[in-house]
This record gives sequence, structure tokens and C-alpha cells, in this order.
Amino acid sequence: MHRRWLLSALAVLISIVLTACTTANIQQSEIKVTNPTETTNTSSQQLPTGSAKRVVALSSLSADIISRLDPTKVVGITGSKLFKNDSRFKDIPRVSEGQNPPNLEKVVALKPDLVIGAEGFSNIPIQKLQQIGIPTLLAKVNNWKSLEELTKTIAKKIDADPQPLLNRYKTFLPEKPTQGFSTLALVSRQPILSPNKNSWAGDLLAKFQAKNIAADLQGKSPIGGYVTLSAEKVLEANPEVIILVNPPQGNSEAELLDSLKKESFWQQLQATKNNRVYVFDYFGLVNPGSIDAIEKACQQLKQVLFAPLRSPTS
Repeated sequence: MHRRWLLSALAVLISIVLTACTTANIQQSEIKVTNPTETTNTSSQQLPTGSAKRVVALSSLSADIISRLDPTKVVGITGSKLFKNDSRFKDIPRVSEGQNPPNLEKVVALKPDLVIGAEGFSNIPIQKLQQIGIPTLLAKVNNWKSLEELTKTIAKKIDADPQPLLNRYKTFLPEKPTQGFSTLALVSRQPILSPNKNSWAGDLLAKFQAKNIAADLQGKSPIGGYVTLSAEKVLEANPEVIILVNPPQGNSEAELLDSLKKESFWQQLQATKNNRVYVFDYFGLVNPGSIDAIEKACQQLKQVLFAPLRSPTS
């Protein structure tokens, strides 16, 4: 069991590094549009003045946004388990699978007039595409504002109206958030890794007024937006709510909880005594993943953070 948890923690760390949710340097999110003339190998081609009609999305979130804005514009996507049974993407070619880099030959063969990549994961393929004159957009989403800005930017590029989707985002958030409980979001157990305010998860917790015990902490973690905590620090903070993140490969909830029960500090925490320990999916909370994944995470946060405290159990 110990070895399985260690492998799960490593998988989560690798997944966070490879996705656009967080990057090695802590910085505010931004949407960056690039064109071929910005590379060292300059080209005389410029971004098209008209709207893009053939778009390849190298992240699941971008693919989902495009499909909801104008499904006729997406001609290629990255493979993702989030879309495995999604009829919208049934006949759309996959240019990559899992965490593998995209097949550039497949991308070029689709004759895109725009390729959207995720910063921190798509940088190298995007640069190569720029060098052959294909217009690109490189974006990262690690807070709510950057999600809205990405949606607006994509809508502008494909000549679509972003407002209906932006309005939908608003329904995910609480109308009148009240000051929430002290909360520990636990992404891995060894090491104890938790999001601070510079991550998607940290910003999402702030939207729900959770008192994220790691919000203002900085550390030596190689992953921007995340900090490592000692057992002593967790005991000192003594959170009222603990959120566990199920790793991408999907260990069972029972396995997660059973392994933590072996930790000496676990039974001393308020959250444990009051049965306020919850398991969240990786997609939606750590990696935005898709609009539906974000909505699901928000619905669960409402249930978790706005529910009254229970009486301690025996």
C-alpha cells in the first residue's frame, strides 16, 4: 500500500508538471498570443486577419471551449479520457494521446489556420509550428480570470460570442459566499503537497471563501503554485476540512483514506474527528480539464464548504 501511494504521488507530481495548470515559476496567469515572427527563426507570414476556421486544440480545455463556442471550427484535438464518451468529438482526429507530445505531421496534415497550445506543455511543438508559419496561441489557466480571458481570446479568434459561456461560468460560483472553513487540499501524501493561492486549485478555493491553510505559503517545491508541508505544520493548522485529490490514474477512495489513517497525525485533526474529509477528482480541481469537470468540482465545493459542521463521531 505504501508503494502504491508513493507511485500515486509521483504520478500526480508528473501530471501537474505536464499540464497547464501550474508551471515551475510562480506568476500570474496570462493569455499569450504568438505569431511566427516572434521566434528566432523569423518568417514573413503573419497571423490571418480573418477569423480562424480550422483550429487544432492541444489541450482538452481549449478543445472544449472551442466546441462550445462553435463546434464547426475544431478539426483536431488532443486525446483525453474526459472526451472518451463525448459524442461531440467522436469524429474529430486525435493528434496526441495522454501526456505524449502531439504528432506534428498529423497537425500539419489537418491544414489548421490556428493551433492552440498549453503553456508548460505545448511550448516546443508550438515553437516548431511557428517556424513553418502556422498561427498559434499559447495559453495557461491557473486562475478563474485566466479561464475567462482564454474564452474571450478564443471567441475573438474564431469570431464567436463568448458571453453565453461566460454567463455559464458565473453559475458555477456561489452567489453570496460566506467566510468558509479552514481547509487543507492534499494533492499527494508523500510529500504532503498542497496548493497555494498561485494555482488553479488555490484560486478556486478562494472563490468559495475557503481558508486555505497553504494560500500564502511559499516553499522549495519545484512545482509553481504548490508547497510541501510537514506533519507538524498540518497539526498546527488543524484544518476543519480536508480535500483529498484522487490521482489521474484513479486509485479508489478507500485506498486513499486507508493509507492516510496510518499517519500518526491523521486522527488528531478536526476534519478527521468530524468526518469532514472529502475526495475530489484531479480534473476540475487541480487541472481544469474541461468545462464539465470545473462545474462538477464547483458543485462539490459548495456541498463541502457550505455544509454545517457535524458532531464528532465516536
